[in-house]
Amino acid sequence: MNKSVLRIGIAGITGRIGRLLMKEITAQNNAVLAGGTSLSKDIHDIPDSVLIFTDIKDLVKKSDVIIDFTNATATEAHAKALNNSKIAWILGTTGISESVQTLVQQTAKTIPIVQAANFSPGVTLITKLVFELAKALPADQYDAEIVETHHRQKIDAPSGTALAIGESIARARKVNLKSIAEIGRKGVTGARKKDAIGFASLRGGQIVGEHSALFISDVEEIALTHKAFDRRIFAKGAVRSAFWSVDKPAGLYNMDHVLGLDSIQ
Repeated sequence: MNKSVLRIGIAGITGRIGRLLMKEITAQNNAVLAGGTSLSKDIHDIPDSVLIFTDIKDLVKKSDVIIDFTNATATEAHAKALNNSKIAWILGTTGISESVQTLVQQTAKTIPIVQAANFSPGVTLITKLVFELAKALPADQYDAEIVETHHRQKIDAPSGTALAIGESIARARKVNLKSIAEIGRKGVTGARKKDAIGFASLRGGQIVGEHSALFISDVEEIALTHKAFDRRIFAKGAVRSAFWSVDKPAGLYNMDHVLGLDSIQ
């Protein structure tokens, strides 16, 4: 890439995060907004100078980096359009299926991809700390529970961030999350399994995002909590990732890499 002025395209520019990304990019001295994709007709607050495309392939041709906070149903098409494109992909879409995630990993063999369930530096650090706690606190003595709260419009549960925190705990305890996750308990469930990782999802109002990781024993409780007050934190993290991705070799990266934490484990 090696661009003195980075051309950044936004997939889903009319979405909540898309609009924030537009403001964040235009505030940068060394970046320009290449345009965005949108299937919505609600573009009343998008400046006339901004190029709007319905096909991601057209935006790819105009960009050095694509930032993508769209719906999981679009990820497959985006992966195919970006494969071998020689531009970077900042992917913040959650709820992606296993088969599409495999396609993302294959695409990462041809271009740099920064993929994260949450682009907040604070959440990235919380996830790191959770790993250390889970490694130090035995599963048979400390029950791990994750509680997340989001706005009423959120369509997936548990949140991608909650699952990422759960994966961090599972990795530290050297278990497979899918085999031990307890999501949305209901009815007569029996006693809690000692190695389980529990998830609770709350939805209401316009809460941006709150995540708590709890480690509970017979004699103490340890809680790590992150609260996002403004969605701008996600836009700022994504734009930071876009600049970081410049000249990176093909590969699948995350916010650990962007923050220089990838060597800390």
